[in-house]
Amino acid sequence: QVQLVESGGGLVQAGGSLRLSCAASGRTFSRYPMAWFRQAPGKEREFVAYITGSAIGTYYADSVKGRFTISRDNAKNTGYLQMNSLKPEDTAVYLCATKGADYYTSASSAYNYWGQGTQVTVSA
Repeated sequence: QVQLVESGGGLVQAGGSLRLSCAASGRTFSRYPMAWFRQAPGKEREFVAYITGSAIGTYYADSVKGRFTISRDNAKNTGYLQMNSLKPEDTAVYLCATKGADYYTSASSAYNYWGQGTQVTVSA
């Protein structure tokens, strides 16, 4: 079993930055990948970014590439999502997730464990 807790969301103006954190407990964090998804009201859950357990590999949705950076500190059992140049369309609840096998997929159905989410609101 693993527990994930996100933090760092908030209200920011367009062009601003936020850094989200995802604190993990309950398993050896460095052995498993981490991903960020987001869900806006009335929309499906959307893949944002993925990082391998070792942090060697990262993957991004086209909509955030060049603006968002995913990272992790395995010593602190914490993952991060640095979000720069935020746009109003980035407004959503952001959730971190993990799964047992360390292979890349953007399919939310593949992830077994989820945090409760943190709200990010970007004003125009």
